[in-house]
Amino acid sequence: MTQTRTAPTSDADSTGEMVIFTPADPPRAGRLLLPADDGPDAVEAVLPPGEVVKAVPVRAVPVADALPALLAADPHAPGAYAYWAAAARFALHLVGRGRLLPGVSPSGADAWRVGPLDPEDADRQHALAAAMPPTARAVPVAGVEPPVLPAAAPLLRAFLDAVADVLPRTEDAAEEAGTPLFAAAAAQEAVHLRDWADEVAAGVDAGVRLSLRVEADADATRFRAVVQLHALDDPTRVADLSAVWSGAAVGFGPRARVDALLAVRRAARFWDPLQQLLGQAVPDVLDLDDGDVADLVGEGVARLAAAGIAVHWPRDLRPELSARVVAGRGSPPSGFGAGAEPLHLDWELALRGEALTAGEMAELATAHRPVVRLRDEWVLVDPATRERARTRTLGPVSAITALGAALTGQVEDAGAAVPVVATGWLQELRDRIAAPPAPPAPPDGLTAVLRDYQLRGLGWLDRMTSLGLGACLADDMGLGKTITLIALHLRRRERAAGPTLVVCPASLLGNWEREVRRFAPGVPVDRYHGAGRALPDHDGFVLTTYATMRLDADALAAHRWGLVVADEAQHVKNPASGTAQALRRLPSAARVALTGTPVENDLTELWSILDWTTPGLLGTLAEFRARWADPIAEGDPALADRFARLIAPFLLRRRKSDPGIAPELPPKTETDRPVGLTPEQAGLYEAVVAETMERIARADGMERRGLVLGLLTALKQICDHPALYAKEPDPVLAGRSGKLELLDELLDTILAEDGAALVFTQYVAMGRLLERHLRARGATVQFLHGGTPVPEREAMVERFQRGEVGVFLLSLRAAGTGLNLTRADHVVHVDRWWNPAVEDQATDRAYRIGQTRPVQVHRLISEGTVEDRIAALLQTKRALADSVLAGGEAGLTELTDAELADLVALRGER
Repeated sequence: MTQTRTAPTSDADSTGEMVIFTPADPPRAGRLLLPADDGPDAVEAVLPPGEVVKAVPVRAVPVADALPALLAADPHAPGAYAYWAAAARFALHLVGRGRLLPGVSPSGADAWRVGPLDPEDADRQHALAAAMPPTARAVPVAGVEPPVLPAAAPLLRAFLDAVADVLPRTEDAAEEAGTPLFAAAAAQEAVHLRDWADEVAAGVDAGVRLSLRVEADADATRFRAVVQLHALDDPTRVADLSAVWSGAAVGFGPRARVDALLAVRRAARFWDPLQQLLGQAVPDVLDLDDGDVADLVGEGVARLAAAGIAVHWPRDLRPELSARVVAGRGSPPSGFGAGAEPLHLDWELALRGEALTAGEMAELATAHRPVVRLRDEWVLVDPATRERARTRTLGPVSAITALGAALTGQVEDAGAAVPVVATGWLQELRDRIAAPPAPPAPPDGLTAVLRDYQLRGLGWLDRMTSLGLGACLADDMGLGKTITLIALHLRRRERAAGPTLVVCPASLLGNWEREVRRFAPGVPVDRYHGAGRALPDHDGFVLTTYATMRLDADALAAHRWGLVVADEAQHVKNPASGTAQALRRLPSAARVALTGTPVENDLTELWSILDWTTPGLLGTLAEFRARWADPIAEGDPALADRFARLIAPFLLRRRKSDPGIAPELPPKTETDRPVGLTPEQAGLYEAVVAETMERIARADGMERRGLVLGLLTALKQICDHPALYAKEPDPVLAGRSGKLELLDELLDTILAEDGAALVFTQYVAMGRLLERHLRARGATVQFLHGGTPVPEREAMVERFQRGEVGVFLLSLRAAGTGLNLTRADHVVHVDRWWNPAVEDQATDRAYRIGQTRPVQVHRLISEGTVEDRIAALLQTKRALADSVLAGGEAGLTELTDAELADLVALRGER
């Protein structure tokens, strides 16, 4: 039996609040001891009140197994479990930032550990150690009576190392370490690597952190760097290395000289001039020449900071010069397209916020030393600042890049963000496009009354297109994007702006033609589609499909368009597709994208749309991912806010739920309908999981990803109906699927109350099974899918709207957009798509302007299955979509085998 004790804290402490970490060798073998009535082990703990010694049964959980639950726990709750949850998050934060070093444990096993720690990391570790509750540390100091609890700092460090030793067990990590030993989970003999590991981790485990204190004489002609040491267990304990070396400094331990030398040796790897210290009897002070100071104030500080080594400058000699870009001086550009002339932005340097004069800039540019005398004081100048004083301008940059800089307040220079202040024409333009659009008067020739929000949308579109800037109208489905674009054409027609080309899915051609003829009867409209197609010669509307545009890109590109509109623009979300490339070839004075879902899966889809409407605004795709998409997906709220400011003038997003948008819409109720699996479904589900997980464990790379996607698809099909998964040609349907039984109950009630239902499924084969089943039960039903011809689609919509059909089955992808089905007051999602935005679009076939009855949305979810867990994930994704968005099915292929097994495991009673 393990003999451990904990000290009392307060009357609130109890056996159930104890969670004890016990270190091990190697660190990844460490365990958490959790109180458990039926635990196989026990610890002796001192429990309040009265410090009663009591044997407590516990369950020992390896850190690797406990980590997922710790990361999901609330780190701010009281108690030992929440404490270790906070420590686990800190460890994950360190590993995620690359604060990770290979090492060798005392027993000679390979072991990862955290390090090096920068000052903020060390402060946080110190604070965490100080906050450790007694219920989290239980192994007493050996041979001491009465028992004394161990020091918190070493125990916390042991836990951080344990987490670090668990996580990077991958081939990539082994490659980073330079040896395959560090990839396996099992302990590997690594005694022969001890000297190498000590060299790699020099100074990290020594218990000290190094910093440099720069000193200068009164004339700033001589400089030197004094080495300082900081104790990691107490950040307030600081001493010059010379004092540590001589033994005058207290509190640095018996290995003080070794610790100091290792710390200097490690620092020298990050800034070459420090190599000179290693040749000195006492590596405490380094004389610096002008070249050293120039390098230090420039890139040297950044390199050392990345290694956790701070540089302290003299109080009266600090890098006080700041730089910003002033944009908008001079004449505005002729336009914002590819042919617009580039701009040069002006550098403005300031000393403590006061701008330098032209003479001071010139003095700075011609100086040959890293210190310059300005305003009766010495000022440190880094090479980048001197170059900015010399060139005076940043550029050339495109006009749209300058506008983006004015909107975000930043511009990139050599990979670093520099503040921007807008002035002149650029400030005026920024303020103009950032201001809320004022609703204009309706254009002549429009035979409809526009709502206020539609008039504001018209004013915004007219303002942006008249400036030569593109726009994306991303209103919810059913809010009247089509009529707003018709009104925009009429407004632009007053200025003889030319014809409008609308590119849309084939299913929307008829809708666009009807709407134009209805709301703008004086405007010619023609379809460019089908056999014998020819481009008309008029200034009205030309309608074509994405497929036709791709085939006839040359013919369409030879025509000069006043406006090109991409309806359901998510169809070109893949910028590398032939359709997206063909769309980019079409010349036009202005471009407008229409979509209810500007982002379905990740931010690169938004980049694809906006890079078409306003090329260059977001940079290249690689630049966009590095600067915006990846950091936002990792949860950088400040960057997400800045990105929202950048795109806000170019994307108008409105929802039905927004105040004042569609007050006449009735309420919408969304309900998740849990349903159990039949015994046949449950048995089939578990068999497929067992068989496929065994194959996944033996696969890697693309083969593994394919198996994971295949498994997820198979399980969703089993949840729908076993006959769908088995592809049975003539199946018996009744009694084999919990979803089918619940669907029958729902539809019986809906139809008995004179309701009408839209039933969506992502699988065409499932739609055919449902059609057959419902017809056999006497329901009036029709099924629309991707293979339905355009004329038949339109006929189906008319039959349903006239009340001739009670149940409209629809393939989610083929019928999720472009249909007006307001007769339905119920929407049923038989299976879940991987993105809630797609489901919302499908729901909007019924919940749109023109709907007069409350709409009920039913989502059928098989209990205890992967669908249950995906439903929870989709809620998180929906929240992210409301800010700036991320995610997708492909991400699930990167789960570990353990995570995947947890995702697909069948839970609960059957």
